[in-house]
Amino acid sequence: MTDADQAPTPASGRFYRGIIKKLFVGAGRGVVLSDSGRETPFIAPHVQLIGEVLRFEGLREGMRVGFDVGWTSRGLRVTLLYTGSDIDAAADPPA
Repeated sequence: MTDADQAPTPASGRFYRGIIKKLFVGAGRGVVLSDSGRETPFIAPHVQLIGEVLRFEGLREGMRVGFDVGWTSRGLRVTLLYTGSDIDAAADPPA
C-alpha cells in the first residue's frame, strides 16, 4: 500500500455538489440546485450544517455546497449541507 492509498479523501468528495439556489430566511427554508440540475428543498431545523458555515444565517444564495439527502413524508429533502472551501476545487476535475 502506498501513501496515496492511505491519504484521506477530502470531505467534499463524500457529498453531492451544487449551489444554494434560493433561501427563504424568514421561513428557515431553502433550495439546493445540484450540479446535475435537480432542485431539492431543505428546512433549517432539519438540516445539519458542517464545514465553515455552521448557522443558517451564514448561508447565501449562489454558495457552492456539498449536500446529502434523505426521504421524508414530503419527499426527498436535503439533510446535510457541507460548506467547506474545498467544495469549489472538487467541482472541477483536474486537467
